[in-house]
Amino acid sequence: MATKQATVDYILDQLASLNGVSARKMFGEYALYCDGKVVGLVCDDALFVKITEGGKEFMGEHYQEGCAYPGAKASMEISGDLFEDHHWLCELILITASQLPLPKQKK
Repeated sequence: MATKQATVDYILDQLASLNGVSARKMFGEYALYCDGKVVGLVCDDALFVKITEGGKEFMGEHYQEGCAYPGAKASMEISGDLFEDHHWLCELILITASQLPLPKQKK
């Protein structure tokens, strides 16, 4: 099942206070970017954020792993209740982006 555009629009709206956040459609699903880094995926109308040490600490008791699609690396699965809190979600995305390396430049 592909992600609805309305779901991606809602997540981007929640992250609107951050500069450099965008989503890109890929195979019916979406990659979520922050400052040019892929920080997560939106698949089947669910949000999956890359695992980082800071992100795990920030999630605390809410930490839950899931896979965005079969064969994918584990990610932090963010429940709908959590991504409704835009301050919390913005902080998680900032923490995650700060701990990920810059993408490799294509030659």
